[in-house]
Amino acid sequence: MSTAVVVGSGPNGLAAAISLAANGVQVTVVEAADHIGGGTRSSEAILPGLLHDHCSAIHPMAVGSQFMRHFDLQRYGLSWRWPEIDCVHPLDDGSAGVLHRSVEQTAAGLGRDGARWGLAFGYPASEFDTLSEDIMGPLLRLPHHPLKLARFGAPTVLPASTFARVFRTEQGRALFGGVAAHAFRPLHYPMTSAIGMGIIAAGHRHGWPVAAGGSQAIADAMVTLLTDLGGKVETGVRVQSASQLPPADVTMFDLAPSAVAGILGDRLPRRVSRAFTRFRRGPGAFKVDFAVEGGVPWTNPDAHRAGTVHVAGTFSELAATERDVHAGRMPERPFVLVGQQYLADPQRSVGTTHPVWSYAHVPNGYAGDATEAITAQIERFAPGFRDRIVGHAVRSTTQMATYNANYVGGDIMTGAKDIRQLTFGPRITLSPYTIGVAGMYICSAATPPGPGAHGMCGANAANLALAHLARG
Repeated sequence: MSTAVVVGSGPNGLAAAISLAANGVQVTVVEAADHIGGGTRSSEAILPGLLHDHCSAIHPMAVGSQFMRHFDLQRYGLSWRWPEIDCVHPLDDGSAGVLHRSVEQTAAGLGRDGARWGLAFGYPASEFDTLSEDIMGPLLRLPHHPLKLARFGAPTVLPASTFARVFRTEQGRALFGGVAAHAFRPLHYPMTSAIGMGIIAAGHRHGWPVAAGGSQAIADAMVTLLTDLGGKVETGVRVQSASQLPPADVTMFDLAPSAVAGILGDRLPRRVSRAFTRFRRGPGAFKVDFAVEGGVPWTNPDAHRAGTVHVAGTFSELAATERDVHAGRMPERPFVLVGQQYLADPQRSVGTTHPVWSYAHVPNGYAGDATEAITAQIERFAPGFRDRIVGHAVRSTTQMATYNANYVGGDIMTGAKDIRQLTFGPRITLSPYTIGVAGMYICSAATPPGPGAHGMCGANAANLALAHLARG
């Protein structure tokens, strides 16, 4: 029987392990932390019983991924829950861009931009499951559906600032811009439309759900399935050198490229080592979890029903903050993402005290305290928010990296998603999961299709490993 070792138990490492084990490979996952899950961990914080997601929280790209559909993790305890409204982007006048799962319902709320929203997202949403066969893997390969991919892909090469001009209202522009800003890139850069369009299309097809019981439930279900397939997981095992790797036919790294280079040292070809050590980091995330009595008192009524609220103001303001962050300047009013997962999953709350998840985009390695800036931004669109806070917990950029070594400087995207790294991954190659050492692969979010709990980086890398094993 062939054997495999997977280093790292984030959703991509676990997806790789499951894909290998399902094909008869004996798999062991080793995890440096005491708990499995990487960015999909959850725990009680601030108050007993109040459940917070540590990082990954809302899952439009995971719920319908090919990996999730193929292995049906709901049989192993995973249950999805949807909020009434997926996302709201409030503005200072009390209005908002409102993203519903339905394209038609979203368009109906956007007034003059309704028809344009429908034209932009109706087709990719209706074809998303087919398109995902191409967009959820390496971009530079022969596509399965070239005509459909071309129709979807043409606008994705545009800067988000250019695509946003399609919309004539502040609400439409802000709604698109807030999703595009998930890329952690200045919005005037080419291809910054890509991640926004992908998330919006996925959301219109499958919604923006949360995992019942916290994102940890995703990792727990994956481990249950892996165990059922004969695999095993060992926690508290930190691999720092090649000599610590157990002998195996296949080794998969769910790690940042620099960590892979550090472990393998001279075993890595020089050109690969150089690319991995020069891999560019993206901006950081500064996270604050709040315990809020009675929830956030948003001025906009739709925000009270939304699983996600993007706090940034107009598209122009958002674009300016993202430019500042990319230039290493901390903006006075940062882009803040607010998660209200408890609306879809009430078991996370304790009575009328609710867990509110938030993080701000900040410069990589930002050493200051962004708690007040985050609080002030939420207060701006929800007057009285401060008075409802009964506790909070902070995870700075430094603490992010301690929590998950892949998040250097708070970079929760595992690398800057610029044109080169979004297209190729850690190095310029048509095979982004290979590392130049036979039987060894990288499968982290540094590889296509990038961040999220979808597991597709791991599944794609595992398919290459299985082909390698088949060749003997």
